[in-house]
Amino acid sequence: MIGMYRNIIEQLKQWKEREHRKPLVLAGARQVGKTYILQAFGEQEFDNVAYINCDNNELAKNLFVQDYDMQRILLAIGAITGQSVVPGKTLIILDEIQEAPCGLSVLKYFCENAPQYHVAVAGSLLGIAMHRGESFPVGKVEVLHIYPMTFDEFLLAKGKKHMLDILLSKDWDTIKLLRGEFVKILREYYFVGGMPEAVGEFILSNDAVRVRAIQNDILYAYRKDISKHVPVSEANRISMVWQSMPSQLVKENKKFVYGVAKPGGRAKDFEVAIQWLLDAGLVYKAERVLQPKMPLKFYVDISSFKLFLLDCGLLGAMSETPPEKLLIADNGMEESKGAFTENYLMSQLVAKNSTSVFYYSNDAKLEIDFLIQQDERVVPIEVKAEENLRSKSLSTFVASHPGMHGLRFSMSDYREQEWMTNVPLYAVTAYF
Repeated sequence: MIGMYRNIIEQLKQWKEREHRKPLVLAGARQVGKTYILQAFGEQEFDNVAYINCDNNELAKNLFVQDYDMQRILLAIGAITGQSVVPGKTLIILDEIQEAPCGLSVLKYFCENAPQYHVAVAGSLLGIAMHRGESFPVGKVEVLHIYPMTFDEFLLAKGKKHMLDILLSKDWDTIKLLRGEFVKILREYYFVGGMPEAVGEFILSNDAVRVRAIQNDILYAYRKDISKHVPVSEANRISMVWQSMPSQLVKENKKFVYGVAKPGGRAKDFEVAIQWLLDAGLVYKAERVLQPKMPLKFYVDISSFKLFLLDCGLLGAMSETPPEKLLIADNGMEESKGAFTENYLMSQLVAKNSTSVFYYSNDAKLEIDFLIQQDERVVPIEVKAEENLRSKSLSTFVASHPGMHGLRFSMSDYREQEWMTNVPLYAVTAYF
């Protein structure tokens, strides 16, 4: 994979320098770049890296079973990796840690008995292991989440640092001058998405067929994970939810409907399946709130929610959307264009904000695409796939909630109004 800058590297550096540092857990879906970023961080910031993949590694499988004698474990890590393990100078990486018996438990003993060592672990199904409560060392680790590459990381991968700098400066007049170029790259991102392997292939070959083949390989790997890690009956339910995602997103209001996954399907049939996909990092959830008040979590209606895919590029592959439909403007995608745009925005919000994402709707058919909390206030967000700027729902909503200011993301240029700010879709990650 070609060298790619990831924003999370700054958080990793902070972790390294922290005085009372705990072992680091890097959690994220399969193939979002966990191993790559930990190894790049290790090479950049340490004298050497002791790397062990705990999946299909017999030596690693027995590493933690015998006991938690840290001297023995550190000696074994050195022997397996062929590296000297020196406090402060070596980064120990245990990859796919959830596959090693007692692997998560050992982090507690690293924290308590060997805190001078830098230990980072990663795993594509760590969320599931955490949820099952497999001796997860609560309070003894730091957890960082990594997501597919955001649009700003995609710009950097394409060698467009100057364009990102302009976005970050929020110099809206200059941004407007470069609008055509920004829109072109955003359309590329809709197609390629942020999975590092797909991004790398796109930059190397500029070949849409090869990019789509990689996306399909990733989707295949996800299906294999589902069948490998859960009983057949549950795997079938997970697959039903997973395969229904394009149909769920193309609906006008995007609310998840169990009957789309399976005719006659109900919540109790799919609750565990949806939680598995959330824990694996494959889908993101926006819950409905009944009132737009702080804190939004207090007002959640647990029976209504939207699900989004972790990556708009994978949405294109999953829905078999022809690449040219995404890469070329004004080609009659109609409703599906809205699906890609909302999924894009959700993925950027999740990756850039530590806050949860919600949405609002009421019986009067008024719906606000997203709500987030920011600086002690609730921000209603509307998403428009094109330049169509009718915002009836948003203006009605803001008018009925004094003191609230709306945010709209569209293909139109930046514009500040008394009740609402319009931000170009390609400036999402720079705006927050």
